[in-house]
Amino acid sequence: MEVTSATQPRTNTTATANAQSGGALNSDFETFLKMLTTQMQNQDPLNPVESAYFAVQLATFSTVEQQVRTNDLLAGLGAGLSTLGMGQLSGWIGMEARADVPVNFTGDPITLTTEVDPAAETAEMVVSDAQGVIVQRLDIPPQSGRIEWSGLDVAGIPLRDGTYKISVHSLSQGEIIARHDAEVHGHITEARLDAGQINLVMANGQTIAASQVLGLRPPEE
Repeated sequence: MEVTSATQPRTNTTATANAQSGGALNSDFETFLKMLTTQMQNQDPLNPVESAYFAVQLATFSTVEQQVRTNDLLAGLGAGLSTLGMGQLSGWIGMEARADVPVNFTGDPITLTTEVDPAAETAEMVVSDAQGVIVQRLDIPPQSGRIEWSGLDVAGIPLRDGTYKISVHSLSQGEIIARHDAEVHGHITEARLDAGQINLVMANGQTIAASQVLGLRPPEE
């Protein structure tokens, strides 16, 4: 029974530290402690488990616990680096960004960059709503470049405000030979840190991840 008295205080100390850590350890570790305590309390007095066995279990738990704390420290370091990165992105504010993201339409025309296959004879722009339903098809010049999308239907009425996915279909002899997503242009008004990720807020209110930016250019006068 000396094994029980020698190891029980350490188990209680670990459990107390776990409670004070504010849930730093996950439920798997808490389950391990409960199983270890139950195992110690219910061992056969005439045939107790060897102390070396408990020592191995506790050593294993301690190693995993330290790994979890190391991961927490690395996460904090990552957040710090993200903050540093956001500071470096301060120079992006006011720039015009180009990104491959859905369009956040609020009634104003949106500048897009379209890619058309060189072998295409004709091209069309296909607009789908957030549910994937096609709401508009527009013929566009069969060449890559910048284009202004007004967001107006055939009657000249603006589409409903919301998120739209715009793709460009390249056609030859009436058959689609390539599909490319249109890239959105917008002015950056803010850089902020959300849950460790650097996001950029565009002039139209749309938020995109900094990693989604494909190009930057000074705003046109």
